[in-house]
Amino acid sequence: VEAKPTKRNPPPPFTTSTVQQEAARKLGFNASRTMQTAQRLYEAGHITYMRTDGVSMDEGAIRELRFAIDQQFGKQYVPADPRRYASKIKNAQEAHEAIRPTDPSNTPKSLHLDGDQARLYELIWKRAVASQMEAASIERTTVDLVEPTGKVELRATGQVILFDGFLKLYQEGRDDEEDEENRRLPQLKQGEAVN
Repeated sequence: VEAKPTKRNPPPPFTTSTVQQEAARKLGFNASRTMQTAQRLYEAGHITYMRTDGVSMDEGAIRELRFAIDQQFGKQYVPADPRRYASKIKNAQEAHEAIRPTDPSNTPKSLHLDGDQARLYELIWKRAVASQMEAASIERTTVDLVEPTGKVELRATGQVILFDGFLKLYQEGRDDEEDEENRRLPQLKQGEAVN
């Protein structure tokens, strides 16, 4: 068993393009359905403006998010320092902050939305909250399994989650199938017999 400890940080809160990509992956929405639904959420005062390239958030919002994390998940999920994100895009339209809930204490269940709005709000809420959560502690692990006669040797690679951090709430979707690196493995010890 060979394990390399590593940390995985949460993704930044949504921009217009990332909310469209993630809504397509996780909810099956096309871009216009996502934007129309976001427009209704914005008009109802549930989310900030949905046309933005910015990943930064208002300081007050960051404090509210950190408080919400502490209340719902416990102190161990709140990092020592707030996370700050900056856009990597040159000439990004950063007049608006990232897409986030206007009030993080409004959980998806507490708002009683329905249909597309409920599903999109939950996605936006989870991503914004997760963006301020503690990193996940992971061991990138390679396990060599040998059967008793030594004729057959198998190798499994993946990761063991030591502390789930932001993964407790949110995992970013991927377009391709899970690669070997992201496959989860149980914790195994050298010399352990396995089925």
